[in-house]
Amino acid sequence: MGILKSVRKASTPKKLKRLMNWYGPYLGAGVKLDYIADDWREIKVIMNMRWFNRNAVGTHFGGSLYSMIDPHYMLMLMKLLGSDYVVWDKAASIDFIKPGTGKLAAVMKVSEQMLDDIIQATSAGKKYLPEYPVEITDESGEVVAKAVKTLYIRKKRQS
Repeated sequence: MGILKSVRKASTPKKLKRLMNWYGPYLGAGVKLDYIADDWREIKVIMNMRWFNRNAVGTHFGGSLYSMIDPHYMLMLMKLLGSDYVVWDKAASIDFIKPGTGKLAAVMKVSEQMLDDIIQATSAGKKYLPEYPVEITDESGEVVAKAVKTLYIRKKRQS
């Protein structure tokens, strides 16, 4: 079974956390899901500095910083909206503010307003492309990188 099918079948946040923390690309990058809310509305991801995820100048790889935040909004919204919706990651941008060292963290949250916006924007069957900002911070709370995730969301067509 592929990882996406396994993720879709993860019936609880605890199962998803376990699955993602053993997922090869995350394991190799040192990325770890630290917390998933029981209601699927918040995820906290961390990445510690290790010998295997340190680049030539002694900081975290930029790609590893991006992988911290990918694909969590998609996964949360898949769970929250259910099988009546198509949810995909469409695009992302990341701005590296300062070198990332030590333990880094990112928190992604889905608010009631975000869900209301999605339901309203897709009610007529149209696609919706919301943009969600995410900050990656270091242990002192300073911003290391700012990213924007763009999702593709559409209510499935009735057969």
